[in-house]
Amino acid sequence: MAVASPMMPPPMIVMSEVWFTAGRIAASAALGQTMLDSRAMDLEFLMVPGAPPPPPTAPYSHAVRAGAYLFVTGQLGADPKTGDRLVPGGIVEQTHQVMRNLQSVLTGAGTSLERAVFARVYLVNFQDYAAMNGVYVTYFKPGRLPGRTCVGVTGLALGGLVEIDLIVMP
Repeated sequence: MAVASPMMPPPMIVMSEVWFTAGRIAASAALGQTMLDSRAMDLEFLMVPGAPPPPPTAPYSHAVRAGAYLFVTGQLGADPKTGDRLVPGGIVEQTHQVMRNLQSVLTGAGTSLERAVFARVYLVNFQDYAAMNGVYVTYFKPGRLPGRTCVGVTGLALGGLVEIDLIVMP
């Protein structure tokens, strides 16, 4: 059994960078790891022609490539021709348009839904859950669904009923 000395905290699996940098050694060196500098990671900010443009009140990139991942901004059921209006209809029509908008961004980034590793779905009304799922699942091959979280929200931009964002491994 290890005994803690007054000079060192008790042994632990996860060590704090703060404790190690207080005049001692870097935690990454103590753990035998190379320190990652987030400033050294290449970031690519993508705006994709054909995807709905961001409204002037919500500046964002359609996607950001960071290391081995592509983070795709949440898409609404907005018509890409206008960008500021939802497609007519309800949850089914909006979910189809969301998925088409995501496909447009992914195509512009050189990848596809087949490479999606995680999706976040935002629903205004959980009564729409089954209808949204019925559309969503048709855009993926059987057995190749990304991990997913579905969150209920009180409102979405433009009065949308559904928004979906993705993390993709291009």
